[in-house]
Amino acid sequence: MSGPGPVGIDEFLERVRTTYTRVDARTAYEASLEGALLVDIRYQALRERDGVIPGAVVVERNELEWRLDPLGSHRLPEADSHDLRVVVICNEGYASSLAVASLRALGLRRATDLTGGFQAWRSAGLPVTPA
Repeated sequence: MSGPGPVGIDEFLERVRTTYTRVDARTAYEASLEGALLVDIRYQALRERDGVIPGAVVVERNELEWRLDPLGSHRLPEADSHDLRVVVICNEGYASSLAVASLRALGLRRATDLTGGFQAWRSAGLPVTPA
């Protein structure tokens, strides 16, 4: 007996995104003003090249689950509840969707990501400062 066959990354990403509602740049900005945690998972070279979002927490992708797990011993001080509203931001909105799937598996039911990533934020004219 065999299970369903393998899927490619595009189909996998599509499936992941059906499990939650993504947000646009303006909605992410408004959420941050209401207390949502913006989490920038872009690597350092991109932050240095393009700048950072004021108030966003920088967490490298390979540390994300450990830093945001409310039950984890290595969590950020802000990650104190599974009810925390988190908006994950990558460069263009792909890696962030996969990160959200992982965070939701850890019980962060309000985790979402920014459609279009940092590039959409910057294109919307929202605040960016040099890294």
